Amino acid sequence: MDGEVVNSMLIRKYNRPVPRYTSYPTVPFWKDQLDDQTWISILKKKFAEQDQVGLSLYIHLPFCESLCTYCGCNKKITTNHSVEEEYLEAIEKEWLTYRKIMNQTPFIKEIHLGGGTPTFFSPNNLQRLLVFILKDVKISPHHEFSIEGHPNNTTLQHLEMLHSMGFRRISYGVQDLDPTVQRVINRIQPFENLKSCTENARKVGFSSVNYDLIYGLPLQTVETMEATINKVLLLKPDRIAFYSYAHVPWTSKAQRLFDESDLPDPEAKLQLYLKGKELLSQNGYADIGMDHFALPSDNLFAARKEGRLHRNFMGYTSQNAGHLLGLGVSAISDMGEGFAQNKKALHDYYSAVNAGSLAIQKGYVLTTQDSSFRKYILDISCKGETQFYEGDIPTLKSQVFPRLSELELDGLIEWNDQGVKLTSQGHYFIRNVCSAFDLYLNRSEAEMKVFSKAI
Repeated sequence: MDGEVVNSMLIRKYNRPVPRYTSYPTVPFWKDQLDDQTWISILKKKFAEQDQVGLSLYIHLPFCESLCTYCGCNKKITTNHSVEEEYLEAIEKEWLTYRKIMNQTPFIKEIHLGGGTPTFFSPNNLQRLLVFILKDVKISPHHEFSIEGHPNNTTLQHLEMLHSMGFRRISYGVQDLDPTVQRVINRIQPFENLKSCTENARKVGFSSVNYDLIYGLPLQTVETMEATINKVLLLKPDRIAFYSYAHVPWTSKAQRLFDESDLPDPEAKLQLYLKGKELLSQNGYADIGMDHFALPSDNLFAARKEGRLHRNFMGYTSQNAGHLLGLGVSAISDMGEGFAQNKKALHDYYSAVNAGSLAIQKGYVLTTQDSSFRKYILDISCKGETQFYEGDIPTLKSQVFPRLSELELDGLIEWNDQGVKLTSQGHYFIRNVCSAFDLYLNRSEAEMKVFSKAI
């Protein structure tokens, strides 16, 4: 396929549970309790820096009308749209709590509405939320506002309202266009719906349309993957996130509905990826990094080329505000010096925000060493290489260099005591290379039930 061959022995060797590294340390290693005063002191310090770096907001909107059985996200399944009111009131209260902590005008650089299904909410209710959030704030002239939409329920009214509020990016959850695969994952969405909502987004002025696709789903074959990609190419999305299906039935109960014999084995799964990558490359898409492709006209491509690419809980972004505040149930905040995750159960989240307190369930305050090792992992994810800090050499020598030697023997990296760089073969094993710098990963059988497999 396009001349690319990945050693099957390496696939078997490295197809083991490792994190996706949207944070470091990763969420399973955070503390079950985070002292409110500790978190508030970090917030106050970081909010004071906003005018220089800006603030990113992630707002989690958890409701979906039906259950997609592959999905591992925090969601609430309901067809009762009266839940919108109570949830919006809770988000508003949480935002006001943070506004009091800020004690200054927020400088908003980025907003992302994720889920769940954000377009579960009516256009009027989404507008209400955004008007409330953006009241008395400063907005960066280079802001990036984005939303995740479902092809079946993203209306022209949604898109017109969002555009009027400054949104220019939308991501549609496509996953797969094969009818048989759609049935087994319980996500039926006709191609005509995807075509219509894509055309509508461009008609009203959205400049970047992303599609999420998944390889490794039950009953996928190279032939069905090729058919899905070819249909997607007819619509020419600006970006494509081509994710590996994460089979974690121990945390996502709906995945237990799958017959595991219908899942492709690691070699077959990699062939699905290679076929997709081949077709995307032939049609002008550049491989940005872990699971992401973009056309040269998209700003994600420019960010990768100029070394500005960043990775956080929302995936790859061209914005690196360094201050990500999560609102809503299970939402995660990243303030550079520490992380915090909101309560995962709706009733716990409501109880906290209605009491006027933070809804934090768990978090982590980074050490100096954490920060430098986080940079190594981010650099590899975003640039394919990193340089070592001299002060880290003793730890690197004792805990990381032996792992790098093994990766080098397998042809995945080139390295010396100054830094490390991925090879073309290593690009397929980015998560494994990143894991070499993870000082918390026990690499034991116990972690089989924490992380999804690398391939």
